[in-house]
Amino acid sequence: MAGIQRHLTEGIAWDSDEGAVERGRSLLDQGFTRAAGAARLGGNRVRLLRDAAENYPAWLEAIARAERFVHFESYIIRDDVSGRAFAEALMAKAREGVAVRLLYDWMGAFRKTPARFWATLRGAGVEVRCFNPFRLASPLGWVHRDHRKSLVVDGVVGYVTGLCVGDAWVGDPARGIAPWRDTGIEVRGPAVAEIARAFGRVWAAIGPPLAGAELPDPAAPPAPAGDVAMRIIASEPARGGLLRVDELVAAAARETLWLTDAYFAGIPSYVQALSAAARDGVDVRLLVPGGTDIPILRPLSRAGYRPLLEAGVRVFEWNGPMMHAKTAVADGVWARVGSSNLNVASWIGNYELDAVMEDAPFARLMLQQYEWDLTNATEVLLHAPRAPRRLPRGGRRVRGTGSAGRAIAGAVRLGNTATAAVANRRVLQPAEARVVAACGAALLVLAGLALRWPRLLAWPLAVLLLWFGGALVARAWRLHRRRQTSTDRAIDPDVAASSMASPTADPAAARSARP
Repeated sequence: MAGIQRHLTEGIAWDSDEGAVERGRSLLDQGFTRAAGAARLGGNRVRLLRDAAENYPAWLEAIARAERFVHFESYIIRDDVSGRAFAEALMAKAREGVAVRLLYDWMGAFRKTPARFWATLRGAGVEVRCFNPFRLASPLGWVHRDHRKSLVVDGVVGYVTGLCVGDAWVGDPARGIAPWRDTGIEVRGPAVAEIARAFGRVWAAIGPPLAGAELPDPAAPPAPAGDVAMRIIASEPARGGLLRVDELVAAAARETLWLTDAYFAGIPSYVQALSAAARDGVDVRLLVPGGTDIPILRPLSRAGYRPLLEAGVRVFEWNGPMMHAKTAVADGVWARVGSSNLNVASWIGNYELDAVMEDAPFARLMLQQYEWDLTNATEVLLHAPRAPRRLPRGGRRVRGTGSAGRAIAGAVRLGNTATAAVANRRVLQPAEARVVAACGAALLVLAGLALRWPRLLAWPLAVLLLWFGGALVARAWRLHRRRQTSTDRAIDPDVAASSMASPTADPAAARSARP
């Protein structure tokens, strides 16, 4: 952060008290700490890992060296060659007596990983937990996902990344299919404890917490391993910490802000922050995926680009199968790598994990990687005709990857614009006229269908209302029963005596011991 801090504190350098500049830097650092909910930790060693070719071998090697525990968290683990390789590695350590904990997301695994895959892992001694499986009693519970991708081994080494586990990230050179483009990091030093704590919080949210030996000891943090200062931002639903950080960085950048994102759907405040930076002379670039096999997705995915382009933001589309990395680098001193996309689902709805490095040498590596990525990308221009899209390096382009995510991102952009138009909550730009017209036409079509065939919409609506109403009544009944149970326990002399005799006793055991 030193470079950005220097930029923001130049305005107070006139003060004869040299401490004023330092106080300004401390104030900015405190602002980032509070926005992120993460302290700045020095003494770390960070290794940049590109694609599965560098990430997967590093992960497997770390797992193979585990002596005490392995904590592995991944949104998707596919039942394919790559997924089975990791399953074998985890099961081998579990058979050796190493504590292996695995977290996966229900939606991430849906239709990708069969139940027998998890059963095999459990049978070998791996403790597997599924985050937020679908429940009829919670119609909108699926909205919150565990989108993190992390690995911690023995509390010594940690990995924060955008990669899930699957053959798509590896590619198929024999068939000319390039790997998905993605980025991760390896961390050693004090920040590893924060990665471990982030895993422990999600693990405890869906079951019994980790044992003390697998949790970082606040009194004995990992020893310094390098000179990189960093923050581990463990985002949780409704917190918005990374959103505040992203907007602060967009406001603070003076020279460059280069972003890579898989499913960009910036909310109005973030789009305005990027646009203001570009108009102020900052070199703002956004690299996003390019390929899709559904024609309607292309205009949807580009619905939010035009206001950025008009402000001077440069937008590039990746020519390969899928650009899945979620990274940022600003002013050559600040960099971010992790699981968060630049959209409301990651900022507000999901559990995410990102590492923010405040280190010039690491940021230079990120800049070099970004420049290399642009050699395989096509720039989106406002008026000039688009040049023919080049094939990706190393073979033919595969279309259709990431379509669902891009559809969701496009739908979010359309929803933002349509809501703003109806509610008159912000000034719309001329570039958004086509989006507003498309949304209006779609609503008119739905209105026509409802007038012509009322049951076409009435029956689905009735089913949804029955589902939501039943779920609310069931939730109210459970809450009532819980309150009644608490009241009964409070007035039961046997339970009261048991609690007084042993304040730390398990309430469930106390209930079962009653005559």
